[in-house]
Amino acid sequence: MAAAILELMQRQLVPAGGEQSLSHGMLVVVVPSADLLGTVRRLKSEFGFNLFLDVTAVDWPERTPRFDVVYHFYSTTHMIRVRLKTRVPEAEPLVDSLVSLYGSANFMERECHDMYGIVFRGNPDLRPILLYEGFVGHPLRKDYPKLQEQPLVPYRT
Repeated sequence: MAAAILELMQRQLVPAGGEQSLSHGMLVVVVPSADLLGTVRRLKSEFGFNLFLDVTAVDWPERTPRFDVVYHFYSTTHMIRVRLKTRVPEAEPLVDSLVSLYGSANFMERECHDMYGIVFRGNPDLRPILLYEGFVGHPLRKDYPKLQEQPLVPYRT
């Protein structure tokens, strides 16, 4: 059954000329950021991917666009996972929020925003969740200085 749904998704979900692959039995689809929300809506309503597992990013400093925003979904009906990727540029790292489809996206998008600086358009609360207010930079970007210190209180000497 999983093979049948994967084949159906490859035919119907991946746009003509779109990027797709299989990785460890999981369909991986690269979608333009403008199509992200519509693709996720179809995943949920047509293909039964009712669990949003996570969102993260991958920083490719030498590539344009610089970031891959990576989403994982799970179908409890078909018992399979799917990975969606969309690419965003460093100058405007902006994608649509999935909060309207999956409420749990709120906190996961906040974490990705903290660590990589990706802005999720439509997320009602992008306050820091792992870092503190006033933290400068995004620590999982590959150009973040490894030895940079940002103490909350001044060091005593």
